[in-house]
Amino acid sequence: MSGTGEGNMAEYSPARYVVLGLIARHGAMTPYELKARVEDDIQPFWPILHAQLYRIPPELAQAGLLREEAETTGRRRRIFHLTDAGRAALARWLADPDTPEAETRDPAQLKLFFADLGDPSDIVALANRQAARHRTWLAHYTSLRADLAPAEDSRQRSRTRLLRLGVLHERAHAEFWESIAADPDQLDDPVSQPASRPSP
Repeated sequence: MSGTGEGNMAEYSPARYVVLGLIARHGAMTPYELKARVEDDIQPFWPILHAQLYRIPPELAQAGLLREEAETTGRRRRIFHLTDAGRAALARWLADPDTPEAETRDPAQLKLFFADLGDPSDIVALANRQAARHRTWLAHYTSLRADLAPAEDSRQRSRTRLLRLGVLHERAHAEFWESIAADPDQLDDPVSQPASRPSP
């Protein structure tokens, strides 16, 4: 990455926009503070290696999107501030409605694909475990949503929208796996079946 932030937007990875966005929202931060923010806000839907959060800010500073301030005493922390070029790059990214296709790498779905090669009881055990896992996440997201007051500020509104998606996602997955556990041979969703035509 080089230049002053005016290049092709495709050259910036999502993790770099995470760094720009968090600093834009919360103010100047150290890589350690970025790591804590990612764990609180981003990790459930966009995992980022901790090492990246120490490598990316200096790269963005070199590109002119952040400004680095190094403490000369005490812990000698490296603090990164958003520049005008960084704010402009973030604004262009947010204004672009296009995104890459979503990636789904769910190990449970992989096992579901090959379930016919295993013992019939395996799929029931898998489904029960996955249903419990998704019910745990559903309860977690529901609890987080209950603690927010979206009328108070835009950040809480953004979190509320995302948590709403998380609740819908986890509920759908939990209900799917529960249906598999109850009847592994159920291949269609009865709710979505077209109504039969009445006899003439």
